[in-house]
Amino acid sequence: MGAHAMSNEFKKNLIEDAAQAAVLVVGAGIMGAGIAQVAAQAGHPVSLYDVRPGAAQDALTKLQTSLAALVAKGKMPADAVADLLARITPVADLQDAARSTLVVEAIVENTEAKRALWQQLEAIVGADCVLASNTSSISITAMAQGLRHPERLVGMHFFNPVPLMKLVEVVSGLHTAPQVADGVFALAQRWGKVAVHARSTPGFIVNRIARPYYAEALALLHERSTTPVVLDACLKAIGFRMGPCELMDLIGHDTNFAVTQSVYQANFFDKRYMPSLLQRELVDGGLLGRKSGRGMYDYAEGAAKPQLAAPQTAEFPARSGVQLHGNSARMDAWGQLLAAAGVAFSRDLQSDWTGLATPTLQLRQTDGRPASSLGANVAVFDMAFAPEGSRVLAWAPSVRASAACADEAQAWLGALGYQAQQVADQPALVVARTVAMLINEAADAVQQGVCTMDGANQAMKLGVNYPAGPFDWLAAWSAHGVIAVLQALDTYYAGERYRVSPWLRQQAWGQLGGA
Repeated sequence: MGAHAMSNEFKKNLIEDAAQAAVLVVGAGIMGAGIAQVAAQAGHPVSLYDVRPGAAQDALTKLQTSLAALVAKGKMPADAVADLLARITPVADLQDAARSTLVVEAIVENTEAKRALWQQLEAIVGADCVLASNTSSISITAMAQGLRHPERLVGMHFFNPVPLMKLVEVVSGLHTAPQVADGVFALAQRWGKVAVHARSTPGFIVNRIARPYYAEALALLHERSTTPVVLDACLKAIGFRMGPCELMDLIGHDTNFAVTQSVYQANFFDKRYMPSLLQRELVDGGLLGRKSGRGMYDYAEGAAKPQLAAPQTAEFPARSGVQLHGNSARMDAWGQLLAAAGVAFSRDLQSDWTGLATPTLQLRQTDGRPASSLGANVAVFDMAFAPEGSRVLAWAPSVRASAACADEAQAWLGALGYQAQQVADQPALVVARTVAMLINEAADAVQQGVCTMDGANQAMKLGVNYPAGPFDWLAAWSAHGVIAVLQALDTYYAGERYRVSPWLRQQAWGQLGGA
């Protein structure tokens, strides 16, 4: 059956008559059981299969226990749970699910194992059955090789825990029929998910765009620029639920390192995705994070938790001769604080930098360049992309700054209400560096047709709980500002890792009216 006929039948069976469409879930682990639950909750009869004898029944038993707990807490009605569970049938033989309209695979992340499964299923299911893989990183195109109907294979990447996480990446390989991808997209929405289209490239959307969140933290730690607790606090200050170090500890450094290696190799060893020597050392030493008891942090009972430098409540270091530079909301807020404290100041709204100047100090918001490249009595402070609820802020003095100058910078930041954390003087500090690279990676994904801007925003906010999408941050910043940070990083490190996305350059040209 051709792609057109097959996909029309698919639409009829799975979209127009969703409650009757039979679903087979292969793989009864955490992801497979979650997918089975979501499909059954949407009204489908679901067959659950696992190659390990008894695994499917065990998964159903665990699901019964977890749903019973929700009933006991009043979060789900008992009759709804009973109906849901009645729709899930463990099967011991794939032949038992021969009449399935949709197969969702959630087995081991191995191309050959998945390809062998699809070839086995093609001899069992009808030609109108759609095959969907929950892979998080394997090429849909590669998986389809050798199938009689490769156009019906599509990625349907859920996120853990499946019942709670809203995002589904609908991934199209080179063979995937557009109607099939559109049908699965609509079906995911019927299941209560937010679907985003993605092209089958390494990491798809989320696992690709997220790489800099880990990579920049690891690079800063490798260079001994700061500590895990400071990195985590700075990024949580702009709304991330977990900092990169505690998140890698939660994921497991072995898992995170393996994904990074996979993306690096799949991109022909592009330096932008290079794994970290520091993380390899952690993996080699068995310091995998929470599951091993120690990673970036020590999780042993009674282990001391690292603390941030205490906030300072210093008085303003000067009462006159102060000038605020730049026209921004942050400088407006600083002006209000100075005025309320009776500090005399002037404003230069046309300045080409943002921050505060006294006769003995320039305290500048980072534009990517290290403080040491800007002068002697200079300090730089990080950017903020969130309301000032959490005021942890990275800053660095020039290596040529006097001790008195550095003390003055720390005192100003403390008096302005920040829990200022000194880091090494390297380009773009913590937040600006990380966010610029997240934006740059998303820009390349859009340039290459992996996703849309809206798809990238939704994927990162719903798939990994980012406080904003990369293009939300870009809208709050500017293409010129992001490019300046990336170029400062590229100048400092002299390598291809920080090359600017062509898409960003085009946006910057557009902001200049096509100049």
